Amino acid sequence: MTGYVYMTASKKGGTIYIGVTNSLGRRLPEHKSGTGSAFASRYGVQRLVWYEEHFDIRDAIQREASLKRWPRQWKIDLIEKTNPEWFELFRGTGW
Repeated sequence: MTGYVYMTASKKGGTIYIGVTNSLGRRLPEHKSGTGSAFASRYGVQRLVWYEEHFDIRDAIQREASLKRWPRQWKIDLIEKTNPEWFELFRGTGW
């Protein structure tokens, strides 16, 4: 089963949330509606700024755990490598 590791943010340089899912098209609307996670809801981390697809959900789960241990600056560098302006990457369903 395919899996995705993703980072959402409140704004450029703001609070970052790291998650894993088998469906970005289902999970991101949950975050936007405030039902995705208590942390995401509390800190307004609704903007998808980075994601990575894995062909095996177990690899995605392992990558998520690894990223959560990274220093904040490494996470920012990873986001800005492909999305320097922290634009919203989620375009709705179809994921």
